[in-house]
Amino acid sequence: MKRVRIVGAGRVGGALRLALAASGWDVVGSLGRADDPTAAARDVELVLVTTPDGAIATVAGRIAVEPGTVVAHCSGAQTLDVLAPHPRVGSLHPLLSVSDAVTGAERLRSGCAFALDGDPLLDGLVADLGGRAFRVPAEARAMYHAAAVIASNHLVALFGQVERIAAQAGVPVDAYVDLARQTLDNVERLGPAAALTGPVARGDWATVCRHLRAIDPSERAAYEALAEQANRLCGRAETLAEVMA
Repeated sequence: MKRVRIVGAGRVGGALRLALAASGWDVVGSLGRADDPTAAARDVELVLVTTPDGAIATVAGRIAVEPGTVVAHCSGAQTLDVLAPHPRVGSLHPLLSVSDAVTGAERLRSGCAFALDGDPLLDGLVADLGGRAFRVPAEARAMYHAAAVIASNHLVALFGQVERIAAQAGVPVDAYVDLARQTLDNVERLGPAAALTGPVARGDWATVCRHLRAIDPSERAAYEALAEQANRLCGRAETLAEVMA
């Protein structure tokens, strides 16, 4: 049985602890913020550092080097440089939203996608979890993570706008959730371009103008920016301003 120690007591660390324990790993002595990580790499095959990005280098630097132990972080944006001076290093970033440890553990064991770099031990860990692994090298980490933020955090921010505009029409935000799920299903099945519907896809600029007149002025910039992206997805050479002129 492979042994792992998790350094970091947040939601990601808790989810990995539960998921790995359920997948045949021996999770030993998880450490929190108040614990000394010096001996974290002793007597284990893997240390997973699940602290916030800004703390990874400091925590990794405090862990005494054990040449046979892999020290890996779970950041999507950071490269392997922050894990110096350890000789075996890696990066394991689960591409999922972790709201709590229990739900996160279930998602980690449900075919989750993982962005990996570094030591091949991590490929085996992903296989044990039943996940899908893909490699993201250092030079692509920022781009990869930016796409992840857009797919998750920006989607949540977008639904904040849905909630505000819908409230002005007297409609609850949950009325739109099924529509969003259906749209994501279409994206997965057809790809973004083929899944696009609505006034921009149809070239119905009168409706776009009607929307812009109706919504609060504070909401217009975001609407226009996303309509511009929809227009780009349609493959039109003209900008939104040009096609609406």
